[in-house]
Amino acid sequence: MCGAKAGGPDASTIRPGETTIQGQVTRDGEPVTGYVRLLDSTGEFTAEVPTSATGQFRFYAAEGTWTVRALVPGATADRTVVAQQGGLAEVAIAV
Repeated sequence: MCGAKAGGPDASTIRPGETTIQGQVTRDGEPVTGYVRLLDSTGEFTAEVPTSATGQFRFYAAEGTWTVRALVPGATADRTVVAQQGGLAEVAIAV
């Protein structure tokens, strides 16, 4: 199961008890807008959300190992994250 709030996260949308993967996409220290994909442990596409104007994104996902892929103009970058049940996994992606 995975869900996301379009347009980027804010603290008021965190769901207590949910497994959350969130972060920010930057280039040279500045936020970048684009899309972020969530791929499962086999590399299978699960979800995609646009970043906010500040480069932020959030997914609600099942516990496990995930790949978070940033797709922005002129660049792509992957990060592996391990999400724990009911936990918050923060991901910083520099492209």
